[in-house]
Amino acid sequence: MNGSKHLVEKIMHGIFFILGFVTVACVLLITIYLIISGIPAIQKIGFFEFIFGQEWKSTSDVAKYGILPFILTSIYGTAGAIVIGVPIGFFTAVYLAKMAPKKIKSGATAAIGLLAGIPSVVYGLVGMMILVPGICEWFHLSDGASLFAAIIVLAIMILPSIINVSITALEAVPKEYEDASLALGATPEETWFKVSIPAAKSGIAAAVVLGVGRAIGEAMAVMMVSGNAPNMPSLFESVRFLTTAIASEMSYSSGLQQQALFSIALILFFFIMFMNAILNYFLKRDKER
Repeated sequence: MNGSKHLVEKIMHGIFFILGFVTVACVLLITIYLIISGIPAIQKIGFFEFIFGQEWKSTSDVAKYGILPFILTSIYGTAGAIVIGVPIGFFTAVYLAKMAPKKIKSGATAAIGLLAGIPSVVYGLVGMMILVPGICEWFHLSDGASLFAAIIVLAIMILPSIINVSITALEAVPKEYEDASLALGATPEETWFKVSIPAAKSGIAAAVVLGVGRAIGEAMAVMMVSGNAPNMPSLFESVRFLTTAIASEMSYSSGLQQQALFSIALILFFFIMFMNAILNYFLKRDKER
């Protein structure tokens, strides 16, 4: 009996090892492929001209491949979505996890789950049909497709990830922590914000990381509401993100243009890795304290 149990454990360990190895191998293969495909264009164009150039004219007679507008647009768009979406998602999670009645909580969590399952193109379509004309009317603009519209859409899209993961983290805090705080005379609100939330901060931070990842990697929705024009970023002007630059031109690109798009993918890949590394650094530093 013990021998068969030991055999099953060895088999399961082997399966888990293989699956983990395949995952790591896939990441390494993607990294190597992007480096091999992206480096040639950067060498031909020039690193500084490619990264810090302010003009993207990939189809003109005298082609220019400057992606600084795309980089800044992606940074501003992601930062704006985080500034709007994270506080809303965080306080919604606290309310649903600690304050909401069961009926409201069950209905709200079902609605949030539905939002998480909606395809990004649907968000883009709703934004294009409702948000973009609304911005055009509210701010008296000739065209509402802009960075501001993209920020609003991204902020809405990251809410389900932030809320669901934050609720799970808050509900995982042992009830004894809260009972001890209440027994010492703290109010429920003080207990939530001084005991429960600090105890769940690693899970809440993971929720923010997921939200940042979705905001950076989104393409279709922002393409539909941002105008997709390679301009330097301005809040109420049409802009183009790193992701939308790839998606909008890859289908008909060739030669140096296609290589430049792979270089954009490489920059986007390292940008996401850099963001994750920074967030993980701060999480580990907080755990060591």
